[in-house]
Amino acid sequence: MTTFAEQPPLPTESLEKRRHQIYPVLGEADLRHVRRFGVERAFGDGETVFQAGRPPPGMLFVLEGAIAILRHDGFANDTLIATLRQGQYSSEIGQLSDRPAMSNGVAVGALKVLLLSSESLRALVVAHADLGERLIRSLILRSVTFLEQNSGGPVIVGPRGHGRVHMLQSFLTANAHPYTVLDPAVDARAAALVAEHRPGPEDWPLVICPDVGVKKNPSVVELGRCIGMLRHLSEDTVWDVIVVGGGPAGLATAVYAGSEGLSVLVLETRAYGGQAGASARIENYLGFPTGISGGALTGRAYVQAEKFGVEIAIPAPAGRLVCDSQPLQVEMCGSLTMLKARSVVLSCGARYRRPSLANLKQFEGKGVYYWASSVEAQLCKSEEVVLVGGGNSAGQAAVFLAAHALKVHIVIRKGSLSSTMSSYLIERILAHPNIELHTHTEIVALEGDEDGLKQVLFSHNGVEEMCDTRRLFLFIGADPNTGWLAGCGVEVDKNGFIRTGIDRSSSASLQTSVPGVFAIGDVRAGSTKRVAAAVGEGAAVVAQIHQFLAAR
Repeated sequence: MTTFAEQPPLPTESLEKRRHQIYPVLGEADLRHVRRFGVERAFGDGETVFQAGRPPPGMLFVLEGAIAILRHDGFANDTLIATLRQGQYSSEIGQLSDRPAMSNGVAVGALKVLLLSSESLRALVVAHADLGERLIRSLILRSVTFLEQNSGGPVIVGPRGHGRVHMLQSFLTANAHPYTVLDPAVDARAAALVAEHRPGPEDWPLVICPDVGVKKNPSVVELGRCIGMLRHLSEDTVWDVIVVGGGPAGLATAVYAGSEGLSVLVLETRAYGGQAGASARIENYLGFPTGISGGALTGRAYVQAEKFGVEIAIPAPAGRLVCDSQPLQVEMCGSLTMLKARSVVLSCGARYRRPSLANLKQFEGKGVYYWASSVEAQLCKSEEVVLVGGGNSAGQAAVFLAAHALKVHIVIRKGSLSSTMSSYLIERILAHPNIELHTHTEIVALEGDEDGLKQVLFSHNGVEEMCDTRRLFLFIGADPNTGWLAGCGVEVDKNGFIRTGIDRSSSASLQTSVPGVFAIGDVRAGSTKRVAAAVGEGAAVVAQIHQFLAAR
């Protein structure tokens, strides 16, 4: 019989205490429910059951024998995570949508299992809510374990501080996908890989994708395909709904439409949750008196949507909307792929606003950032940073960064924050000892070199002053992301926001000037720029979609 070393402890004391939730043992009553949805399969001792980087055959419930779950580090080294025995089951949260496995599974002894496909798993968790809750909770906790161990995903090899390394890190972090970063200057395995592949200046970073191999300087799209977040989308499929934008509004539409039996595709440019997903803490959302991070809130919504069979493609920016025929068509940006839908929901939000600074693009990702996640926070340790902006997002980011940085300088053009920021955030900022507010001030120039940002030039009431900093965060608002709709006939107001409810004879208050095209969330003219309002619109639009589809 195949044997493996004892499993290592879970990475934190908190997770160790929850081992019984991560690897629960199901009783006979639970397994009877599972049998209704699964089929029996057998594997020989030592046989590979599933492999990191490849979609697994399904979720495996052990009836006899055992499965060794092995963590793969990208360099042909496996470490035992757990040994699953009778009544336990394999899989990760990606199983809900057939994404590649992040670990290897090997049969220990003669293995007999019940195998559930992704479709059957989703049917099980909906049909048996109590069992489904335990299954989903365990899969989420397994993902948390991978994240805390920085294992189970791509290995990024590149020099410390390299801008492209940071970009890929930010993409993976925003999508809560595990990864490892290795500096060839200090890691022998990374140095050996660099010596083998000899990357040129344009080849950094090297990325090891499970079951794919080494890629030189992959794009975010290539990385999305590598980890299974962006799969092939057929032009032959006609979706009931294509949702453009995976922020709170779009995810709400996906959850409600998916739960009511509509076929749904969500196209998201960067990461699920949109700008709200990057919020360090949302404190005014109903039902969370102590607040909740944007990542936690939207991460749950993402899993919830997948539970109802929604296809979420990331990164998948929409490039063009074709409205002159039915079904409607959405062209994928950067390709000629035309996706078809009976209805389209525009929840595409806004693009980060960029100030008019001559060399801004030179420092993006190398000192200039438009969000503040754990990746950026680690870069700010014991440093002074500058943050520009006076809205709630800026306030949340400042408080978050202040827990890591030596000092946070907030720069605003106005004389106070009172007209643009919630009072609770203002009070928190004023009470924070290492946050300094600079009013009537703006950034007029950036200085640095090929290694990144070094200084910013302030202008305060016409008096200029240089500030030494390597980190500049820009939270100066956003413009509606509607430029790609040109030529489709979707009406926008003078500021570029989408007008809805134009047909006064119709009850479809969220429908645009084009039948079957709806707009919700921040991109809609007159919307309330709050997470709760976006979620409400995302739910409300589904009833209007049903009315439209029924009339067609």
